[in-house]
Amino acid sequence: MIDLNMADILETIHMIDEENLDIRTITMGISLLDCADSDIDRACDRIYEKIVRKAANLVRTGEDIEREYGIPIINKRISVTPISMILAASGGDPVKYALTLERAAKEVGANYLGGYSSLVQKGFAAGDEALIRSIPEALTVTDHVCSSVNIGSTKAGINMDAVALMGQIIRECAEKTADRECVAASKLVVFCNAVEDNPFMAGAFHGAGEPDCVINVGVSGPGVVRHALKKIPDANITEVAKLVKNTAFKITRVGQLVANEASRRLDVPFGIVDLSLAPTPAVGDSVAHVLEEMGLEQCGCAGTTACLALLNDAVKKGGVMASNHVGGLSGAFIPVSEGEGMIAAAEAGVLVLDKLEAMTCVCSVGLDMIAVPGDTTAATISAIIADEAAIGMVNSKTTAVRIIPAPNKVVGDRVEMGGLLGSAPVMPVHDKSSEDFIARGGRIPAPLQSLKN
Repeated sequence: MIDLNMADILETIHMIDEENLDIRTITMGISLLDCADSDIDRACDRIYEKIVRKAANLVRTGEDIEREYGIPIINKRISVTPISMILAASGGDPVKYALTLERAAKEVGANYLGGYSSLVQKGFAAGDEALIRSIPEALTVTDHVCSSVNIGSTKAGINMDAVALMGQIIRECAEKTADRECVAASKLVVFCNAVEDNPFMAGAFHGAGEPDCVINVGVSGPGVVRHALKKIPDANITEVAKLVKNTAFKITRVGQLVANEASRRLDVPFGIVDLSLAPTPAVGDSVAHVLEEMGLEQCGCAGTTACLALLNDAVKKGGVMASNHVGGLSGAFIPVSEGEGMIAAAEAGVLVLDKLEAMTCVCSVGLDMIAVPGDTTAATISAIIADEAAIGMVNSKTTAVRIIPAPNKVVGDRVEMGGLLGSAPVMPVHDKSSEDFIARGGRIPAPLQSLKN
């Protein structure tokens, strides 16, 4: 049992009311392996029935917890088995599955449903390539469905054929939804070392090693950390690290409470709490502002990577003491479009793509919600993916790319997506070509540290 006193309760109320503390998501993971069928229509019927049956009370339960505990739960989401695995059994038009997932998400009221996914880090199996090539259409005709593709891992290396293909797919996603602020591209993420229990979109899917049904929770709270740091403007770095660690503990404790309640009420096993500091577009709720509170004039200047490394480490150390099971991505997210401070730094030219890449070496995930000029080639996008995947592969961590080549937009323009996705300033990319490198195909071998056995 967690020992609560009046000071703890009042502090939590303050964090919620004034510091943008919230639970970013309750995500229900659902296995669809038992829905596979050689007939795609039968498989779709089974998928719809199972999702609706398992998640029937997900949204209502989340709303009940919000009301009873006063803790905002921003999204109620679903993740499912990578659809390429189901497609391998049935064949047919993959978009049928996307439309089925969309129908199920609408029926239960989920904000997003992730799992229109493929795992091709070592090569394409049955169903993989067909699903990947269908992603632009699938994300265009649906509103709630999200997609992810894992193209590399520390154990497998990097599938450069898949990397080349994903550059083309991302461009097609952006072009097909150019009239809707490239929304399809914002629902697609390319991973290296993707994890099976991630509750965050667009990269959530329900891994084959997961239970039949599970509850995972993702927290948020950069605003809380920033507010805490404001109280110690003259503290040394040791004290800063300690304060961030203690604050992360408090944030995660709230996430654990919500996870336990959701698990009990839905009669579904609790999986993990993801410790990630997920920002929002709200003023003061950006990871960039946390870094600036440590002493940087603006995020992206010299010292940014060091400050982010401290933040990421302290968040993990604090969080693991507050939850029985920690997983997902767990660290600090740096999506450019979703953090007011990140947007300001990018528009000022202080935060550039190369600096962002360096920052991803020490934090969660990778180049997230980056808008680039519409004339950026597929090969350049693929090369950016390869760079980011290499960081993840060599450092045995999850990295990802969610990039938006915005048609007819140039550096200085904005892509306005609204809601949690925010607003992405179009950032410059290098104009020299990587075409010959990407055209080689093949596989980058797994690094030496993969041989841990």
